[in-house]
Amino acid sequence: MSLSSSAQKVQDALEELGYDYEIVEFDESTRTAKEAATRVRCEVEQIVKSLIFKGKKTGKAILILTSGANQVDIKRIKSHAEEKIGRADPAFVRERTGYAIGGIPPLGHLNPIETYVDVDLLRFEEIWAAAGTPNAVFKMNSSDLQKMTEGRIIQVKVEDK
Repeated sequence: MSLSSSAQKVQDALEELGYDYEIVEFDESTRTAKEAATRVRCEVEQIVKSLIFKGKKTGKAILILTSGANQVDIKRIKSHAEEKIGRADPAFVRERTGYAIGGIPPLGHLNPIETYVDVDLLRFEEIWAAAGTPNAVFKMNSSDLQKMTEGRIIQVKVEDK
């Protein structure tokens, strides 16, 4: 079965880096972490949420790859990015990544993106990431996420009070 053009771009990026992970496209949405977990029958914590932020001073794109169960601590990211950050609008996300919100993969972007990987994702052997569309995902070894993205592994979640 052939993939949509956006999912195929991600498949090509995976193959270029030497990974043999296979993208799966569903008829139903995998746009949210909960929807993705339901489709692939895993825990929501095993879903990689891809969130794009924008540096307020530099305008750089910042990609946070976090566990589907976590809420990102903006102050924590700000200290790593060394500037204030804010959520990016859909046009900025598409311009920098080549993908729409809801299907942003961890790799294969139009431009290099400063990337941070949630340490909580490494608790699982296998995780699922978006693959270019709001209904495409791929299963991967969590240990490969940092390698394929060259992201910094950090704690990203808001701590429980």
